[in-house]
Amino acid sequence: MKVLTILNDPPYGTERSYNGLRLAGSLAKRKETDVKVFLIGDAAACARKGQNVPHCYYNIELMSKAVVRQGGEIGVCGSCMEARGITKDDLLEGARPSTLDELTAWSLWADKVIVF
Repeated sequence: MKVLTILNDPPYGTERSYNGLRLAGSLAKRKETDVKVFLIGDAAACARKGQNVPHCYYNIELMSKAVVRQGGEIGVCGSCMEARGITKDDLLEGARPSTLDELTAWSLWADKVIVF
């Protein structure tokens, strides 16, 4: 099964991106699934490397890296990155700038699209 997860919220402040990445990570562990995550709007900040969070607090960067380690792809809206001052060099390994055209293609590719 091919699953696309679209995240809209910032990495911290709400738990929507946290929950979306939890689900994407769990799905990516299954051999029968192919997972893609698209970060749009404030969720573009989820792909920043070097996140420093309080001890015993979830870390969106580590959760994103786990999705990639399991074979998932992470695309980050390039326009959203630019609007937030995020450069390609700011992205964690395994995440890359993307476009609305690619989000469109991924949406058509997916058997399921899940939006957080």
